[in-house]
Amino acid sequence: MNTIHPRQRRSLSRRTLLLGGLGALAAVGVPITAACTPGPAANAADFALSATLTGHDSFVFSAAFSPDGKTLATSSADSTVRLWDVAGRSTVATLTGHTSSVFSVAFSPDGKTLATGGLDKSVKLWDVAGRSALATLTGHTSEVYSVAFSPDGKTLATGGLDSTVRLWDVAGRSALATLTGHTGTVSSVAFSPDGETLATGSADKSVKLWDVAGRSALATLTGHTDHVHSVAFSPDGETLATGGNDKSVKLWDVAGRSALATLTGHTDHVYEVAFSPDGETLATGGLDKSVKLWDVAGRSTVATLTGHTDSVTSVAFSPGGETLATGGNDKSVKLWQAR
Repeated sequence: MNTIHPRQRRSLSRRTLLLGGLGALAAVGVPITAACTPGPAANAADFALSATLTGHDSFVFSAAFSPDGKTLATSSADSTVRLWDVAGRSTVATLTGHTSSVFSVAFSPDGKTLATGGLDKSVKLWDVAGRSALATLTGHTSEVYSVAFSPDGKTLATGGLDSTVRLWDVAGRSALATLTGHTGTVSSVAFSPDGETLATGSADKSVKLWDVAGRSALATLTGHTDHVHSVAFSPDGETLATGGNDKSVKLWDVAGRSALATLTGHTDHVYEVAFSPDGETLATGGLDKSVKLWDVAGRSTVATLTGHTDSVTSVAFSPGGETLATGGNDKSVKLWQAR
């Protein structure tokens, strides 16, 4: 199969993923655009590189900490998922079963199950303790780019190249619903902290909010002018962060369905966004090889972390917020410690 993940294409072919026209953002008044001016910001931590984990043979696409923070899961274009002992900085297991690139990983809330999605169109569930496959969920008609557990662990959401969002019953290993409405690749899915709302980002330049129980669309947020790669809810569920190929990071008022701010500073595609557990800091990574830390309240950058030698495709905070994990097309995973 010749299809490749959108986060690979620019590195391989140097061409733009999707061409977007100039869009207008409807909100209350005119949304704020915050310039990327490094400097001190209250209540936002800076991080220093503490370790580089090597072992993957190709691009690292996704990273996720276990709920107890002791294990880090990463996925790669090398068709494997690795489990790392965070304290020991070492691989404890390599999970094989996908037949091609693995694009997304997510731990269940109890930490017992890991979900993965990949180029082989499948979603797999793994027993973390047993280091073994539990089930393979099929239904997507093309590659799966994102997986996310609901806060209660009962439902899994997935999105992919077939432009659909699928909901799965984790215990029953069965499909619950297929949500349609996006007209392009669904690159990211995220549940709100209360589990009632699902956010999705797409190559159609839009972000959609869905009523999970009702299996219906609640709102479409427009403003990005190109592919939206990542969506993430703040811990209190009041704010949604999104990042995309238009080089911008946007913050949205979830209840008001309106834009709060546009954070600029990345010089190329933004591939991943993640809130710290306290909601005060936002981490972003992208094609410009950098990781940026933003003070959410101040709408300003706290720091730019450099060290990756290629695109940064994943960022994830540990449950306690003291460690930031990043992965990229340089095949490495880096751990950054708060200082």
